[in-house]
Amino acid sequence: MRATILILTVLAIALLIFNATKLNFEALFTGESFTAVLTILASLCAIVLLQILRLSKKIELLQKRRK
Repeated sequence: MRATILILTVLAIALLIFNATKLNFEALFTGESFTAVLTILASLCAIVLLQILRLSKKIELLQKRRK
């Protein structure tokens, strides 16, 4: 599970960087730039969710060790 979370996080970061190159700062909410903004937001959400999952697995492991 740890490797899966790491791989998905790296893919989300790669997607974020790729879409950052597609941004047109003069017209952020038109055409391809708008799609890039939405994809960057989705990538950020995925990264946050994956880190929450990683932390919850770590907490679960710590609770199992205490019992």
